[in-house]
Amino acid sequence: MSPAPPTSLRHAIAGGLILAGLALQVLRLMGLPIALPAVSYAFWLAVVLLWPDLKRGNRRQAGILAGLGMALALVAALFHGAEIAWHRLLDGNSYVVAMLVGVSFITLIGTRQGHAAPPGSAVTGRRGTGGTWLGVHLLGAVLNLSTVFMVGDRLRRHGELTLPQLLALNRGLSSAALWSPFFASMGVVMTLAPEMRFTTILALGLPLGMLAGTLSLLDLSRRFDLTEVAGYSLSPRSLLMPVGMATLVLLFHYVLTPALSIVSIITFLLPAVALLANLPRGPRWTLRRVRSHTLERLPAMRGEIALFLCAGLLTQGLSAFIGALTGSQWTLFAHFGAPQAVASFLAIVASAVAGLHPIIGVSVLASMLELEGSRQTLFAFVALASWAVGTSVGPLSGINLSLQGRYGVSGGVMMRHNLGYAAALSALVVGAILLLDAWL
Repeated sequence: MSPAPPTSLRHAIAGGLILAGLALQVLRLMGLPIALPAVSYAFWLAVVLLWPDLKRGNRRQAGILAGLGMALALVAALFHGAEIAWHRLLDGNSYVVAMLVGVSFITLIGTRQGHAAPPGSAVTGRRGTGGTWLGVHLLGAVLNLSTVFMVGDRLRRHGELTLPQLLALNRGLSSAALWSPFFASMGVVMTLAPEMRFTTILALGLPLGMLAGTLSLLDLSRRFDLTEVAGYSLSPRSLLMPVGMATLVLLFHYVLTPALSIVSIITFLLPAVALLANLPRGPRWTLRRVRSHTLERLPAMRGEIALFLCAGLLTQGLSAFIGALTGSQWTLFAHFGAPQAVASFLAIVASAVAGLHPIIGVSVLASMLELEGSRQTLFAFVALASWAVGTSVGPLSGINLSLQGRYGVSGGVMMRHNLGYAAALSALVVGAILLLDAWL
């Protein structure tokens, strides 16, 4: 194995700042008097240092979001007399970024290379393709994007990845956004709708996720000959870690620390479990792995960290502008019911097809709504569903950009081949929205 390339001082400082942001947020959760801007500034400084390394599309999108947010806040203050808490303007989505950084530490559980789950065996045909979807869906629900590379690289041992394999990887991960508490989508939603009922979302989102898998397998079987297509077969041991982590999170949320949100619990629990898993091999081993993670993995998260922070700034600026313009009396919908929820879902998915990340549509929508408790649950489902569908089909979504960079497939190809799937899944989502609205 060749040694890793040396890390530049700029990347090392940025990685240290990201780790410091996580540590400060954990200390805040422990009750220490640390202001949220301290966490936000650490993350923003890291983004500034890593800005030259962002891909051009990510840099343009993040820059536009941040510029619009700042411009709207300035207009609200200069022309409408709004009082802006400037020192808090950068706090948007800091909770979510801290959670994302915390989740990244889960890759430290396992082998030295960071494979947090033992590999499954390769099979072919419909069973193999279904196994690829299921493996990425269940493991990715905790491990996020790293699972796509773990499974994809294993499949590539049998030759370059084919389109059915790439589509299974894409759909398996994106559909986990419907229910996984470890996904950034859930973190954003819980921040924007703190009164949402997670158990309701789980009861609806998990079955819908399984239906998305069935839909994917039927679609791929109809359009491609899967006879010789290699797939991934889960071993029972592979499920121990994600099931165990989900159980721990629910235990803390409902029994041990009920006052903390799931986002907060994940932020401190996953890094703690990762450290405890490494300590039996000694403090020096553990410190070496944390150092490697800080210098290599954390700076590599620059794209998602920049996007979430800049989208948070847009939300802050847009909320201030709308509040100043309307006296905080205007909302997009007088009542957020099924028709409004369906229209919002379709608009966010359409914006994702046009190249915008779903977080932008979700953040803009949240800034224009004033929702009571039960309506927050409906909004949360709309946001998660539009994220699941939008990231699968959006050519500039994180999953499609990652597949393009790793395996050479273009975002346009993925979008074209996912349009039918997205339309069918959208029909199921609309039905689920109607059901949830009646339920609430």
